[in-house]
Amino acid sequence: MLMLHSSSYSLQVPFFLFIIITVYTMLPFQMSYAVTLSIISSLSHIIVLSVHLTVVELPHKLTNHLITNQLLSNAVVFVCGNMVGAFHKVLMEKALRQTFQDTLRCLGIRMKLEIEKRQQENLLQSVLPVYISMKMKLAIMERCKCKDKEEQQRMVRDNNFHSLYVKRHENVSILYADIVGFTRLASDCSPKELVIMLNELFGKFDQIAKENECMRIKILGDCYYCVSGLPVSLPNHAKNCVKMGLDMCEAIKQVREATGVDINMRVGVHSGNVLCGVIGLRKWQFDVWSHDVTLANHMESGGLPGRVHITEATLKHLNKAYEVEEGNGHLRDPYLKELNVKTYLVIDPRVETLNSSLMAPSMRASVRMTRFLESWGAVKPFAHLQSREEFSTDAMVNGKGRCKVRNYRTIEMPRFKYYIGCATFVFLCIFIIQMLVTKQTRFNTLVLNMSSYVTTICPKSVTLSLSLSQRRKKLGLAFAVLACVLLLALCVLFVFCSVEDSLMVFKAGLMKHPQLMSCIYIMLFLFTMLLISHQNEYCYRQDFLLKNKNLTDKEEVELCENLNCLLLENVLPAHVAALFVGENKKNEDLYYKSYDCVCVMFASVPDFKEFYTECDINKEGLECLRLLNEIIADFDELLSKPKFSGVEKIKTIGSTYMAAAGLSGPPEQSSQDRERQNAQIGNMVEFAIALIGKLDGINRHSFNTFRLRVGINHGPVIAGVIGARKPQYDIWGNTVNVASRMESTGELGKIQVTEETSDVLQKLGYSCECRGLINVKGKGELKTFFVCTDSSKQQGIGLS
Repeated sequence: MLMLHSSSYSLQVPFFLFIIITVYTMLPFQMSYAVTLSIISSLSHIIVLSVHLTVVELPHKLTNHLITNQLLSNAVVFVCGNMVGAFHKVLMEKALRQTFQDTLRCLGIRMKLEIEKRQQENLLQSVLPVYISMKMKLAIMERCKCKDKEEQQRMVRDNNFHSLYVKRHENVSILYADIVGFTRLASDCSPKELVIMLNELFGKFDQIAKENECMRIKILGDCYYCVSGLPVSLPNHAKNCVKMGLDMCEAIKQVREATGVDINMRVGVHSGNVLCGVIGLRKWQFDVWSHDVTLANHMESGGLPGRVHITEATLKHLNKAYEVEEGNGHLRDPYLKELNVKTYLVIDPRVETLNSSLMAPSMRASVRMTRFLESWGAVKPFAHLQSREEFSTDAMVNGKGRCKVRNYRTIEMPRFKYYIGCATFVFLCIFIIQMLVTKQTRFNTLVLNMSSYVTTICPKSVTLSLSLSQRRKKLGLAFAVLACVLLLALCVLFVFCSVEDSLMVFKAGLMKHPQLMSCIYIMLFLFTMLLISHQNEYCYRQDFLLKNKNLTDKEEVELCENLNCLLLENVLPAHVAALFVGENKKNEDLYYKSYDCVCVMFASVPDFKEFYTECDINKEGLECLRLLNEIIADFDELLSKPKFSGVEKIKTIGSTYMAAAGLSGPPEQSSQDRERQNAQIGNMVEFAIALIGKLDGINRHSFNTFRLRVGINHGPVIAGVIGARKPQYDIWGNTVNVASRMESTGELGKIQVTEETSDVLQKLGYSCECRGLINVKGKGELKTFFVCTDSSKQQGIGLS
């Protein structure tokens, strides 16, 4: 490819320079391969040219000094070309690597978003039916997006009532089941044994409910109740509930026979209509309300252990599917006697079989129960969330920085200022070296050097201008065109500076003239670099869109994570929720904790039972529930105050509000924490006083005369999470049972406490009035006290 004409020494320089730049910019080689190929190309030209000049040209025309200068000039040009090409490739590889990292990060965020959405759906469906959860989800997302406080206040002013997610369903069957003898067994259990027993038992019941098309509503201690015919109406809802009750009795019988533990199941079933949904602002739990629900509850309490107790309404829906016998429930429950409800006991058609005991009778009953129930293999809470993968996008791409993109036109090329400095430095070096090595004084020789100089510099100028076009496209393109025009002008000036040279061009032909060929190569180079520039422009635009998509997905992921956190904290306390969902989730085992001192409160509105009616005026009880929703929601709003940050809502049971204080602290208390424990008891009393004040305010606005009945007790409790598909956080223990009895045996408008709790409150400065001995179910006679709330308000006693 080398030309034998003496004037062609510089002709190959732009050609080989074009090859070098092409290797760096257009061929998909790694940096090491590109450098190797470019060096080989440069050395091949230097070696072949040196041999040609030494063997062919030196004897005739050239001196050793001119050969050295020529080779040195070409070498400098190739070195500079390699430097510019390598620097360009480094920048492009860095940009491509960043694009690759952003792509991986975006894919990771999208996958995480899908997982968050799937987890969100599973979490919602774990607590609420789909038709309710979707409405609540949309409402929560609107509140999450509404970050402006003024906008939130405006929305509150526009809505005089809290949202009510309740719907009426007709022709359903309600089943209540209570484990007889479990309270006595639980007193002998360790926290782990109790939680395992409850999770295994209720896990088995959940499985039975699924097989019989029943929906578990709630777990109340050792009481389990469900409904058939929700959310989709079923013609055989009564058969489903009766079959489920028989299966539950059979399961308990297997436990009793296998372990030798005296435990049984009492089941009550009634068919009718219900209002179902969610009330309140915190700790959402799907629940049902109606007179028929109350009747089903009393059917359980008036039943017999090991039998399914049904009403006449349920019997009519059975269509003689089961044989029954007289139930005489009115003899065991005053409510059934008052309503004159005729009841029946279902005869199990299955043949009874006796199994020998599998556990040694010498073991504790709780140990025998635990070992047997673990063989059932009930699923652990939130098991459907354990498949959630965690993605660390930084780990995927080995990058730590965050890229914030605001406007495409403000994207800067990596180290653009260093690129300008490098190009300027190369420009000056070539000019100085060529001036030193040539030492020509003639005008034509000077023009030749200028032409060679522009021929050498033009690719750098074009590269620089096209890099500049990444930021200012019009300015860079204009600079590149200006460089080429300058080259053409110098070439024309040199070629046509004399008539002899002009004639030589036409005689020898265009391909024999190095200056014009250099101009052609530079034009080709310009066209190539323009294509690369457009390709880079397209890549940067795609990168910009990808980054914008990345930011959008990241915001959506954050919204989903916040929504998941809000949903989970409405199922579990915040310190417990962190263990089940999050980057450090640990749900390989059941959650259970034992606390030495927790203050438990039950607050009910007994008058609401009389207030609740089902007629056309109040939409079959729906408007009554709207008022109950306002009461519970106002109670929940008190929990957001810093003063009551230590109070945790456990659940609502009809019109009863259950809360506890001391669950967020360390499980095991020491004597040094006695003051803090006492402060929690005082804080709970202040919360009860605040509830009474809230209810008084509601009475003034609704023209009602509701009064609160409160019972408080403190002592050791066991806390845990049970249930797989519908996990539920609850507390158990004698402290909880006594607190419930303090409420049920109390008086309207008063706070009843045990003697031990009264002693603590009097040390805190509260005034307590002795009520005397009262008969408490399962506890005998207990000495109780009433807290003087009026004096407490006057003295301003409370914890800030």
